[in-house]
Amino acid sequence: MRAACILLALVSWLLAAGPMLAGAMAAEPPRMQVDPFWPKPLPHNWILGQVSGVAVDAADNVWIIQRPGSLTPDEKGAALHPPRSICCVPAPPVIQFDPAGNVLRAWGGPGKGYDWFQSEHGIYLDPNGFVWLGGNGTNDGQLLKFTRDGAFVLQVGHPASGAASNNVTRLGRPADVAVDPVANEVYVADGYANRRIIVFDANTGAYKRHWGAYGGRPADIAQPYDPRKPPPRQFGTPVHCVKLAKDGLVYVCDRQNDRIQIFRKDGSFVAEWRIAPQTLGEGSVWDLALWPDAGQSLLFNADGENNQVRVLRRADGMLLGAFGRSGRQAGQFHWVHNLAIDSHGNVFTTEVDSGKRVQRFTPAAAP
Repeated sequence: MRAACILLALVSWLLAAGPMLAGAMAAEPPRMQVDPFWPKPLPHNWILGQVSGVAVDAADNVWIIQRPGSLTPDEKGAALHPPRSICCVPAPPVIQFDPAGNVLRAWGGPGKGYDWFQSEHGIYLDPNGFVWLGGNGTNDGQLLKFTRDGAFVLQVGHPASGAASNNVTRLGRPADVAVDPVANEVYVADGYANRRIIVFDANTGAYKRHWGAYGGRPADIAQPYDPRKPPPRQFGTPVHCVKLAKDGLVYVCDRQNDRIQIFRKDGSFVAEWRIAPQTLGEGSVWDLALWPDAGQSLLFNADGENNQVRVLRRADGMLLGAFGRSGRQAGQFHWVHNLAIDSHGNVFTTEVDSGKRVQRFTPAAAP
């Protein structure tokens, strides 16, 4: 009798869970656990501001870009004149960690030959070892390319304010980039002012093509998101991420419209996935990262409004699982902004606003 009752309860629960659970059971997602001791303590009395980008290179080194200008006077007390406290000093904007969390390199900021950002945003390590950076300050209309040691290589665009989604000589507060090494092209999620994906030659910065939502021509028209209505025909702002899969698909974060749009490299529209579509505020789709198996079978989605990381099946966008919640303890998030995954499946997350940290989550051993 007891076994029959348990079976009946299980069947009832399965029916209530519906197709979402069926999708989750089809492919068990990795279980992630936070590593509270990563990274190691920073050298030189440094402190991080808002961490607005993270990337992993071919050797599984972790790179972040952070905002020294976001630190409050009490946080950077040792850097004031005269000092108001024994700690701390703003860390450089770009920091490279080894897999164990030790600092290997740090650089960035204003320099000769390029326009540094008002607000740092987004970092990408391309297969040739170059470091690409974006910015979302009011006048940040440029994209910068450096060597791993911080030597300036290329600037695409120039400082400018306002939206101009069909201007091909400058950007509009670019949020993220991805490089196609085969075609030698750089894709830009553009951005906090513009409403498009734009593609340039990765060596020269020459314009190639651009598109808006559904592969159409972008327009600088505000279309407020309302989950009770059909999705807007234009991207919202910010267009917050762009990711290239090995199979040639291009994934775009339309953050405040709670959706992922998928394209081919020529800008032709493939599909749209709505993610937690009742989410208001800052939206549900802040960043994406591809799982490092051969088929890149999973997508991880950072959601800074709901403060969790979702695991999606890449074949169809089915939700398989999630981790994290709003909070300030290890494993929790406040405005989780970006994520990256290394070759071992370790997930690295960043936080902005007052979160100001990078965390590592490791795949947990099966129970």
